[in-house]
Amino acid sequence: MTGTGVTMTNTALDAPAPIVSVKPVKVPAPGRGQGLLVRVSAPVTGRELPVVVFSHGFGSSLDGYGPLADFWAAHGFAVIQPTHLDSRTVGLQPGDPRTPRLWRFRVEDMKRILDHLDLLEAAVPGLAGRLGRSRIAAAGHSFGGQTAGILLGLRVPGPESKEPEDLSDSRITAGVLFATAGRGGADLTPFAAENFPWLRNPSFADMARPALVVAGDHDDLPLSVRGPEWMTDPYFLSPGSKSLLTLFGAEHSLGGITGYDARETTDENPERVALIQWLTWAYLRHALGIDDSIWPAAQKTLSESSNPLGRIESK
Repeated sequence: MTGTGVTMTNTALDAPAPIVSVKPVKVPAPGRGQGLLVRVSAPVTGRELPVVVFSHGFGSSLDGYGPLADFWAAHGFAVIQPTHLDSRTVGLQPGDPRTPRLWRFRVEDMKRILDHLDLLEAAVPGLAGRLGRSRIAAAGHSFGGQTAGILLGLRVPGPESKEPEDLSDSRITAGVLFATAGRGGADLTPFAAENFPWLRNPSFADMARPALVVAGDHDDLPLSVRGPEWMTDPYFLSPGSKSLLTLFGAEHSLGGITGYDARETTDENPERVALIQWLTWAYLRHALGIDDSIWPAAQKTLSESSNPLGRIESK
């Protein structure tokens, strides 16, 4: 791969496979107030497909993140994308009683998807019997990164108990967290502390499952007083096997992962998006036990680049 600040050696991708994508598939969701709508994308061939359940950022939907979903699907993954209740397409009204628990509904959405894999397989022509149920990862961007993190062991105090609760899911064995919130408390701006209760006091102490954290060093959201460094907390504050990809010059959309023509992309950079596609594919294959050679080779290739777009560190 060229044009990404690196040249791939010994990590070459196969040609992208044709994919099939079906939306919306309705998943039963009693108590949610409305059905859960899901998009499923997968290559038209292959068996024991590893699964990525992807949680969108605040306000987005199952129609977002094509640069990631399409790439992963074209290179061997089944990608499942829910539309959460905070999506602009849902249109919750101000004062909706579900609002303080949006973070919790998101986690429940992800678990419902795993509970209904048979239904989702049946909804996609030719997919029945082809999902690899033992290789499932959670991924997400921004608010969705926190959602994926909770499935890996991140704990968020509930609005009633005020105590962090374990909502992890044993079916999820690895994750990729893009531009994900860090510590709460004094690290939050007054705006964030007032409007986003799920950011106030998260605990990373039990988020021990393998994960790749992706952060932009120019991602300065009005949520933390610490600037872009805040987005690295999920790496530094959690135990277990973790890697951190820091992208040079990247803002919150990390060059354009949110969509091909997404207007919220303030730092459009196709080379950076291509790098993210490649590295996250390599990491997921490594973390899910598919191929142990590609991820170390990808790290080496990036580190030896004469003009890298980012850096990787691991623990």
